[in-house]
Amino acid sequence: MNVVLTLIGGPTALIEVAGTRLLTDPTFDEPQAYDAGTITLVKRTGPATDPASLLPIDAVLLSHDHHWDNLDRSGRAFLKQAPRVLTTPAGASRLGGSVEGLTTWESVVVHGPEKNEVRVTATPARHGPVGIEPISGDVVGFVVTPEHSSGSIYVSGDTVWYEGVAAIKDKFDIRLAILFTGAAQPRGSFHMTMGSNDAIEFAHAFPQAHIVAIHNEGWEHFVESQSELARSFATVGLADRLTSLERGVPATFEI
Repeated sequence: MNVVLTLIGGPTALIEVAGTRLLTDPTFDEPQAYDAGTITLVKRTGPATDPASLLPIDAVLLSHDHHWDNLDRSGRAFLKQAPRVLTTPAGASRLGGSVEGLTTWESVVVHGPEKNEVRVTATPARHGPVGIEPISGDVVGFVVTPEHSSGSIYVSGDTVWYEGVAAIKDKFDIRLAILFTGAAQPRGSFHMTMGSNDAIEFAHAFPQAHIVAIHNEGWEHFVESQSELARSFATVGLADRLTSLERGVPATFEI
């Protein structure tokens, strides 16, 4: 089964599979600075395409709502145009309306326009090192399993590699993994999203998965670029497992 991915920028990507159109973490603002309390987040690049051109969308997969680099002002406005928004229970409570909060391992079915369907399952995620949860808040990843397919797509959301992510391999046959990388360091010297070590650990734990790395450009607090990640994969002999996406250019994968 074919999957078409289009990177819009940052954590925002269009996933087209089994007749459904899913969008990850909508961020469509132009470059600017955001006051995030004790820190300032700086966005350097705008989206690769007009958000209106992405419609219609069958569902938004929102890893979390409370950080500007995962849901910005224009992204919030975009949510109103999506028939379904799936996120954390805490996020659903904050956003209100018809936004759906999924607990870990909870699944829902998303239908496409021609009665195609995919199953979306919430997966564990931790937005930084142990103990960061009171600061970083709740986050969630997703596994997307098309109808009549044994293979699945993993969308990490903002997480590091830890035992919760490793547990996914016991439940799903991940054939395509969309990892949020960049080794984000908005505060302190620790990273809050996957860096090279995390992504390489993931690659070894999920040997059948082809890996796409996003959320590693467009913001000042990312310390590891897509090209640096690619060099790390090549160093350990995994170059053929990683695909670098060009913003706005669709890429096709088989699951």
